[in-house]
Amino acid sequence: MPLVSVVMPVHNSAVTLGSSVRSVLAQTHTDVELLITDDASTDDSMDLLQELARQDERVLPQAAPEQGGAAKARNLALARARGEYVAFLDSDDMWLPAKLERQIAFAAEGDAPLTFTSYYKVDGDYTGEACDFTPNGRVVEARERVTYRDMLVQDHIGALTAMYDRAALGTRLMPDMPKRQDYALWLAIMRNGNPARGMKEPLAIYRAGRAGSLSSNKLALVEHNWRLYRQHERLSVPRSALALYGAAWHSLRKSRI
Repeated sequence: MPLVSVVMPVHNSAVTLGSSVRSVLAQTHTDVELLITDDASTDDSMDLLQELARQDERVLPQAAPEQGGAAKARNLALARARGEYVAFLDSDDMWLPAKLERQIAFAAEGDAPLTFTSYYKVDGDYTGEACDFTPNGRVVEARERVTYRDMLVQDHIGALTAMYDRAALGTRLMPDMPKRQDYALWLAIMRNGNPARGMKEPLAIYRAGRAGSLSSNKLALVEHNWRLYRQHERLSVPRSALALYGAAWHSLRKSRI
């Protein structure tokens, strides 16, 4: 059984997919399975995935029966997970080579079933490989400890760095939402008192400002955040408004990095 199940949704990501997959396969911790769901891509993504799977048996692609969005694609992958830990990476982001090794050791030292790390931001047209990356000083820093109340004010966890302990929590699926499904999952994990712990060391690379990215339109996220607070977390209107203000401020601060 692999120690870590890595979940990756794919939709028309042929340009960046190869470097993302290679960043997982090049991890110094090699005991992984890479569970990829192709969400009805119309480019060469699935052909590339099949070739990568032929080259490395840890790459396990699956075609979604129909296009269903990122949450459904991730959940199809999660349904196949066998690892003690579940980690997330999108098909246009990358991990630095020691990411899993450092984070697994960090998770084993603490009492939090959800961990995350700092990460670097690069421009959306960055074409380099993770193994050749030179630190650029553009870092989104992780807080050392985050509670449910902290998370209601702002989402402190970069999805490309998140990892949860499946042995402690079981398989936790993402709510079927068009956006913010990762944020909703972290809140669901933490709602019953489970904190999240963050590593200060940046161990991942986020491509910012990508055309078509789920998070590229910051104003569009306001409506989705509101629905998350009111419908998923069932917060009052005043509490939802406070949380929305915090999320908007946090998003603006990150966009300046």
